Amino acid sequence: MRAILIVRLGALGDIVHALPVAAALRDCFSDARIDWVVDERHRELLELVPVVDRRIVLRTKSASLRRRVMELRRTLTRESYDIAIDLQGLLKSAVVARLSGARRILGFTPPHLRERAARVFYTETHDPGDTAHVIEKNLTLAASLGADVSRIRFPLTVPASAAGDAVRDRRSAAGDTAFVVLNPGAAWPNKRWPPDRFGAVAQWLRRERGLRSVVTWGPGDETMAAAVVDGSAGAAELAPPTSIAELIAIVGEASLMVSGDTGPVHLAAAVGTPIVGIYGPTDAARNGPWSADDVTVSRFTACGCHHQRRCRAARWCLEDISVDDVTAAITRRIGA
Repeated sequence: MRAILIVRLGALGDIVHALPVAAALRDCFSDARIDWVVDERHRELLELVPVVDRRIVLRTKSASLRRRVMELRRTLTRESYDIAIDLQGLLKSAVVARLSGARRILGFTPPHLRERAARVFYTETHDPGDTAHVIEKNLTLAASLGADVSRIRFPLTVPASAAGDAVRDRRSAAGDTAFVVLNPGAAWPNKRWPPDRFGAVAQWLRRERGLRSVVTWGPGDETMAAAVVDGSAGAAELAPPTSIAELIAIVGEASLMVSGDTGPVHLAAAVGTPIVGIYGPTDAARNGPWSADDVTVSRFTACGCHHQRRCRAARWCLEDISVDDVTAAITRRIGA
């Protein structure tokens, strides 16, 4: 095997869920070149993945459709890929895999694709069977190439972080070396648990467990994060602005992370941070933390907008998750 191309353009959490495929392929094909096509918005994460040789960026935001396709085609046709693996299952990701010129183009069978039209661009399809979690589903494609997928590994290398050092120094100065990360943001509005309830959880953590909270945030989420801090009665502080590497450094040192279904919680799980997940429109069995020790509070069964970005219900399912529900989950995760 000379060269393998992985296609998983985004989003952040989905790329995290695909990292074990790259690790399994590297273990199986130690001398092969492994490249990855990624949306320009998520390249930063792949810079932390040493098992990937080359990150090929698709300029979805900074170039027109025609220009980005031409650039990508020129880049890919200069290479000579044996295999291209589409882990996304969209029409656009399947087209990217076909543009690679690889002799073998692997994808999932139509029932397991997000867009069934993607099937026409594959030379081979594989049925993932009854796998529960998306990580296990992804790994079935690596297994079809002979890779050992018995162990889930996230090949992340995190450099030193100024933001992580700042959080650590503040906690040390206050005599609180242990802390909890609260992450209220999410790309989908209906994945966001109310900020005032996160603030109440921070108060409970301080009062009952002696733990202060650090509230993380991404672009556009600072107001929401500030509302959590304002509602914490001094039990939480706002994290500094962070890059992906700095965010991983912060969550990697946390005693616990409490978050909805969003990229940062999957990064935390990848580095082994204990998780309490808050789930509504997405299925925790498919997208949740994969450690058996982690705990999720879910309203997926009762939710009327499964896997829909916009909820039309008068009352969102996440609103039915109380502060007591989450603090009970915290107790189950980190003990009484």
